[in-house]
Amino acid sequence: MSALRRKFGDDYQVVTTSSSGAGLQPQGPGPGPQQQLVPKKKRQRFVDKNGRCNVQHGNLGSETSRYLSDLFTTLVDLKWRWNLFIFILTYTVAWLFMASMWWVIAYTRGDLNKAHVGNYTPCVANVYNFPSAFLFFIETEATIGYGYRYITDKCPEGIILFLFQSILGSIVDAFLIGCMFIKMSQPKKRAETLMFSEHAVISMRDGKLTLMFRVGNLRNSHMVSAQIRCKLLKVDHFCGLRGTCCGAAVWTSAVT
Repeated sequence: MSALRRKFGDDYQVVTTSSSGAGLQPQGPGPGPQQQLVPKKKRQRFVDKNGRCNVQHGNLGSETSRYLSDLFTTLVDLKWRWNLFIFILTYTVAWLFMASMWWVIAYTRGDLNKAHVGNYTPCVANVYNFPSAFLFFIETEATIGYGYRYITDKCPEGIILFLFQSILGSIVDAFLIGCMFIKMSQPKKRAETLMFSEHAVISMRDGKLTLMFRVGNLRNSHMVSAQIRCKLLKVDHFCGLRGTCCGAAVWTSAVT
């Protein structure tokens, strides 16, 4: 049997057929009937190795609206690829929107056609089309200040739009940069350097059967106020003292 396990691994178990052929029986000591390999039934994990509970929520109702009500935490909990996508998309949309507003002001005032007239004062100097309006917005928002494009004092709507642009840019920067900073500062990958023993052992300790395992830290830095909690999950039909029944019961085990 050991040779068969070495050949096929732990995903199969060795069983023997009964003499009558009525069923399968585990292999016993001594000579017996013919051996067969039967795939083991793989049980689905309740908690993955990365600590994530493998639980699917259902019948909650308005789940999407609940996530959107706390948009900041929702963005922090998203995967990195979605965070970067939302980060780039938000800035791109905001830049195009504000550049379009500057172009609309220049278009409604007629600056696009009169920009080359010598005695004419436009709202924004040297803005002739949408690309030049987009460059003006980027230079203003990023505080580059090349000096070639600038707002004149003959454009009150441009001054109001400039104030709105400053406020909107500060809000977008605070929201997105704060979200990225909190996501980078989360110690989610810290668990990658914490190792648990591959096998747990049940043995006698102080006269009682005790479940024993080891936890190791690969980093040289020490963990301050580290706490370990163990939960015992029993999947069975369980009824509490109040008569409520469920398919699983969880107990907290003492750790020493």
